[in-house]
Amino acid sequence: MWIKNRPPEPVSAATFWRVAVPSPLHRYFDYLAPIGAAAAPRPGVRVRVPFGRRHVVGLLVDLATATDVPAARLRRVRDVLDGEPVVPAELLSFARWAATYYRHPPGDALTGLLPKALREGRASASSTESGWRLTPEGRVASPDPRARRQAELLQLMAAHPAGASAADLAATGEGWRAPLKRLLERDWVESVELAPAAPIRREPEPGPPLTAAQNEAVEALRAKADSFSAFLLDGVTGSGKTEVYLAAVADVLAAGKQALVLAPEIALGPQLVERFERRLGTSVSAYHSGLADGERERVWRAARDGDAGVIIGTRSAIFLPLARPGLIVCDEEHDASYKQQDGFRYSARDLAMVRAQRLDIPVILGSATPSLESLHNVNRGRYQRLRLPERTNAAAHPPFRIVDVRSQPVQGGLSARLLAAVATHLEAGGQTLLFLNRRGFAPVLRCHDCGAIAECRRCDARMTVHRRRGRLICHHCGAERPAPNQCEHCGSPELAPLGQGTERLEDTLRERFPSAGIVRIDRDSTRRKGAMENLLDDVRSGRGHILIGTQMVAKGHDFPNLTLVGIIDADQGLYGVDFRAAERMAQLIVQVSGRAGRAEKPGEVIIQTHHPEHPLLAQIAGGDYGSFAEAALSERHAAALPPFTHLALIRAEAAKPEAPQDFLDEVRAMAEQQKQGGLEILGPAPAPMLRRQGRYRFQLLLQADSRGNLQNLLAALLPEIELLKDARRVRWSIDVDPLEMF
Repeated sequence: MWIKNRPPEPVSAATFWRVAVPSPLHRYFDYLAPIGAAAAPRPGVRVRVPFGRRHVVGLLVDLATATDVPAARLRRVRDVLDGEPVVPAELLSFARWAATYYRHPPGDALTGLLPKALREGRASASSTESGWRLTPEGRVASPDPRARRQAELLQLMAAHPAGASAADLAATGEGWRAPLKRLLERDWVESVELAPAAPIRREPEPGPPLTAAQNEAVEALRAKADSFSAFLLDGVTGSGKTEVYLAAVADVLAAGKQALVLAPEIALGPQLVERFERRLGTSVSAYHSGLADGERERVWRAARDGDAGVIIGTRSAIFLPLARPGLIVCDEEHDASYKQQDGFRYSARDLAMVRAQRLDIPVILGSATPSLESLHNVNRGRYQRLRLPERTNAAAHPPFRIVDVRSQPVQGGLSARLLAAVATHLEAGGQTLLFLNRRGFAPVLRCHDCGAIAECRRCDARMTVHRRRGRLICHHCGAERPAPNQCEHCGSPELAPLGQGTERLEDTLRERFPSAGIVRIDRDSTRRKGAMENLLDDVRSGRGHILIGTQMVAKGHDFPNLTLVGIIDADQGLYGVDFRAAERMAQLIVQVSGRAGRAEKPGEVIIQTHHPEHPLLAQIAGGDYGSFAEAALSERHAAALPPFTHLALIRAEAAKPEAPQDFLDEVRAMAEQQKQGGLEILGPAPAPMLRRQGRYRFQLLLQADSRGNLQNLLAALLPEIELLKDARRVRWSIDVDPLEMF
């Protein structure tokens, strides 16, 4: 960084400080040491540096003896904020590699490793936690009956005489900070420092006897427990993959090391934490975006300092510092949620493999429907495959029945055969899961008189009818408006919602089965904190007889009394424009179907479709995901698609369509000059959804026969792209190994 017209400062042979600064620029920045610095600190400390007209917190990543910046333009580090590195050398090196591989601005990636308080330059939290407790006045206070939230908080604190934490208050629901502030103002509540919770230490709960296949998997893991090895735990739904994880984690804890377990969804976290704590007899830390900032920092620090023996987290947990790493587990490794779709577009699953290799520890990828990439790595000898081919407890695989709904009457999307099956299973005391991956009441609102369809004004997409809220909502940009009473084009009141969503399905079932407890789980019904856990409790307790769900319930959940799974519309992914559509649909069907018949009661799966002859459905109905995956890999190889080739997608968007297209035309011209053998450049072309959030989107696809060729091209292109004038007229990004072509 520099300031114009500044007289040069003498530069000695001292080292230059290379700093990662949060910015959209794809480079580090060199600074002079602060005046009076006795010695350079180690990389990994935070520093405050001048950046433009501001002072920002950055991360020291290196000490260099040379710099490309003229001495007159170098500025000095203002402050060193830490005596010792807050980011360990291993994690710093790993994150730098990840930023380079995914071609993300390194300052943004590296400072993103830090908890919010550390990013803002504040001191690391102490071992205590801030909380709140009742004052003497608060113990006898009588809040206004209309102040319901204040009363709830007072009741909670009465149950926590030593003080309630932010996590305790957040568990009561959203919107607790404002009523807490009012309680503090009235001196009914006071702040207090809470002592750290003592780790759970209890006798581990014994698990079920391991099957022969589980024992074989555990022994294979133990044989390579002290060095890097990659395992694909390929187990059918209900085969007990978690029991294998537990055995492996128990071995790691016995050796005095830490285990990091990745899960694709926040919703899976609580049940995994509870199960691991019971079986291991020790505390388990959760780490995900739903935690308060202070709680995330405490888990981050506990992992770094070695106080957390087991951490269960979502994709961001792959960047946790680990003091004594011993094992990484990636459950449901096929899940697309492991790929960040904006900002730093990393794949936590793929990074789990890289980090384990760098740490020289084993990594386990587990799934009932392994990704084609992982199966390809098995075929190449990179992963060792551990199979669990049968369900535990002698539970049988549920039979599949395909229902052809062509020319058949349906009620709210439900065929007569499926409705009859629901009634039969309810009478037998079983529970039913009806899967429809489409929330809302109906995906289309059409005028009967003129045929006009309600469309989003910012996207090339239709508005979804949400009858509960009386709104039309775009599921792509989030725009919403009141549901109209008459057509916006012709004024006719004859508006008809078309198609099925989870809300409509719920209405139909309540009318057909009025005495049944119906639970709907989708993004709308789980918005409030704790709502997902409460709904799942209703199902597990038996209060919920019929569960309606989107893909949120497709994986990882165990409902022992669930005996029927109905897939309402299996056609959504059969003819998608994305080459991964068939793989995802097959995985979804197998995962959803795997919720049925996991205990003593036999299960049944009914799949409704307009294409009963489709080969994918025939393979899946035969219970043979492996044959499907083998055929899909052969098709990918013939078409030169991943995992046999490697992709990078350069996206650009702007308020007008000309700017992103012109920008990508220039990028293509530069790429053609850099192109070597084994590289293909496709586009630029409009994105499958051209207009989204009011911006026009185009993309350029780079395809290479090797990762090295692709990375070399991107490394050569990036500096040139940043110099383009058109780069300032658009919002552009690079997505390496993209999972979504939209």
